[in-house]
Amino acid sequence: MSDSTATVRGGDDNSSERNAADEVCRIVEQSKALQESAAALISQNSQEEASLRQRALALDSNIKKLHSFIDSSVKKGNLDPKDAEKLVEELSRARYTLSEGDAAAFLPSKSYGRFLRTFLGPINVHATRKDVQLKVKEEYNNFKDRTAYLFLFFPSLLLLLQSWVWNGCFPALPVQLYQAWLLFLYTGLALRENILRVNGSDIRPWWIYHHYCAMLMALISLTWEIERQPDCSQKQKGIQLFLKWAIMQGIAMLLQNRYQRQRLYTRIALGKARRMDVVWGETAGVAGQLWLLYPILFILQAFEAYVGLLLLKIAVVGVSSEWQVVTCGILLIIMAVGNFINTVQTLVSKSRVKAKMKKAKSKSDLLQGSPN
Repeated sequence: MSDSTATVRGGDDNSSERNAADEVCRIVEQSKALQESAAALISQNSQEEASLRQRALALDSNIKKLHSFIDSSVKKGNLDPKDAEKLVEELSRARYTLSEGDAAAFLPSKSYGRFLRTFLGPINVHATRKDVQLKVKEEYNNFKDRTAYLFLFFPSLLLLLQSWVWNGCFPALPVQLYQAWLLFLYTGLALRENILRVNGSDIRPWWIYHHYCAMLMALISLTWEIERQPDCSQKQKGIQLFLKWAIMQGIAMLLQNRYQRQRLYTRIALGKARRMDVVWGETAGVAGQLWLLYPILFILQAFEAYVGLLLLKIAVVGVSSEWQVVTCGILLIIMAVGNFINTVQTLVSKSRVKAKMKKAKSKSDLLQGSPN
């Protein structure tokens, strides 16, 4: 009896082993089939992408050629200037649609392409699926939200420790760690913004260039010698000013991040923006919010330029004449001037839009009030 029972158990074990082996073989075959299907889909998408790129390049070239033809026709007198102006306006509209929409990813991009190729190599960062594009944008917004609080916290902590623990003198390591974090922050922002730009977002080029300057400044500041005693308060004055400016920048970032999402959701609902667009702080919020945000932005820009000028002054009088001080001062002034110009352009653009809306509304009221 025991022998027969053992035989049955042995048979069950062999059957289980065969079933397990069959299941493993089936899983392996399924994984191979899935891999082949995925490879075929990627190959098909690559072919379609190449075709779209050729179409986009051909259309872009035709727009440029037609624009030149219209200009030459006007100069020769073969085309009425008023008609030419209408045609050029239509071409500009087509060009804007092509360059600012999803098709922009298939057009050659010089400055953004070089930056991405430097860090990522010759890979395609354009997402063909809309949900992936929106995920990239959402991650960009989350990254800004997280880093805004850190941007405010780190310099505040360093200034408090300087007064309470370090007897008025910064040690080298904490300051350099903060500067290394700044380099990581601005590099991350620039990479994300370039990728968003490739995927059809409307980020203004200046903000990307601004982060290039900030990256360079953070990299240079890592080599900035942190002077200790004696007379470290004078020698570290530039660092103190920079940290105070960083606190103001952190406050502005928090306000921008809070207001811009509210405004963007409104613009999307009104059909004036796409879900991939990015609304920056000085274009965000309603009138009451902007009354608070604009003064802060202008004060921040003025203080940024002031810190840059003070750094240059420190270098000139010989308190701290390292090349890092001079370069950081120049970069701060460049960023302050660029930010100011960009903010003023935004104000002018908003005033023009409001004037057009008022003009259109007045015409509509006149038409409605006129007798039939």
